[in-house]
Amino acid sequence: MNELEKKSFYSFLGLYIFSSFLFLLLVGYWYYTAQKNALENEMYYKLQHISDVKSGDIIMAHMSNTKLKKRSVPKDISLVLIDIDGKVREGKLYTNTIPNQAGYFSENGYDVFVSDAPRAHLNIKYVVAQSDTLSRALKELRQTVLRVMVIIAIILFMIAWALSKIFMKPLRQKVEQIERFINDVTHELNTPITSLSMATEQALKQGKYTQKTLKNISISTKQLYDIYSSLTYLNFSNTNEEAEVIDVAKVLQKSIVYYEPLCESKRLKVEVNLESYIFGIPETQLKLLFGNLIGNAIKYSPANTTLRIELKEGIFTIQDEGIGIEEDKQKEIFEKFKRGTEYSGGFGVGLNIVKSICDNYDIKVTLKSVPDKGTMFMLYFK
Repeated sequence: MNELEKKSFYSFLGLYIFSSFLFLLLVGYWYYTAQKNALENEMYYKLQHISDVKSGDIIMAHMSNTKLKKRSVPKDISLVLIDIDGKVREGKLYTNTIPNQAGYFSENGYDVFVSDAPRAHLNIKYVVAQSDTLSRALKELRQTVLRVMVIIAIILFMIAWALSKIFMKPLRQKVEQIERFINDVTHELNTPITSLSMATEQALKQGKYTQKTLKNISISTKQLYDIYSSLTYLNFSNTNEEAEVIDVAKVLQKSIVYYEPLCESKRLKVEVNLESYIFGIPETQLKLLFGNLIGNAIKYSPANTTLRIELKEGIFTIQDEGIGIEEDKQKEIFEKFKRGTEYSGGFGVGLNIVKSICDNYDIKVTLKSVPDKGTMFMLYFK
């Protein structure tokens, strides 16, 4: 990955991880708080119930003048009886000081419920129920929540990494397409520029302009203009450009004449059969449409072959005897930056422009091609 791709990758990864971890922390905090409140309520009512039962036993023993009976309590809870003098009458107190009022509090890891329900019966002022179960349960809950959050965080990181890779894949493909496109355009520009440079240098040295030199300059200039037209359409095309009613045959004839020097340079024979046909489309886009198809046919045709161009009953046909297009590539040949072959250069936008113009003006385009035998494109203007 280049620096821009790395920056995009880590920016997406960081944003995803930050937002996911923030959400995870909020969920973890909410879950812990909810469970903590539930456990605290459960412990409060449990301690209250046990102290109330013990207080009831004290009151009953006092009223009936009988001995206070022993009642079993859960192992995790201990009871303490405090008399009216503030002394522990029974049990072991785990608080630092002896309680002097009713209430519920936590101290030294114990939850303590102090009940004054005995009302000094049997000289008992307070019944204290105490337990460290909640403290241990909350500690275990914290550890469990932390473990789960760590596991989920690891999973989220793995998902984030995978998603970042998936996110970067089309971006990487696009970058590769652009890089290849730039390389291809550079290569395409190199040929006519070199030809122009050589032709002009030769003319300057000789001090005169031969027919061959002018022809080379003309061909190279047209190649440059074709590249310029394609790039201009890709970047600045106006799909709302107003259509004009024109004779397709006349525009096509101009395009054929325009490419005659290229055909002659490759010794291509051109067979033309044109019928007048009126259609609504901007002339500049129609020229670009024909130019790409004719230019491709010339580019991919071997020398001393025949190029057939026909316009009959609103159907345009161009057929060459070139290298053809493999069947598996014919499905994607109209996509931007896609090329049917590496032969003879090109930068993969010509047929995409053709498809774009056809789609804009409801022109049906079909393709038939056989490798090593040739390709035929048909445009249905009607």
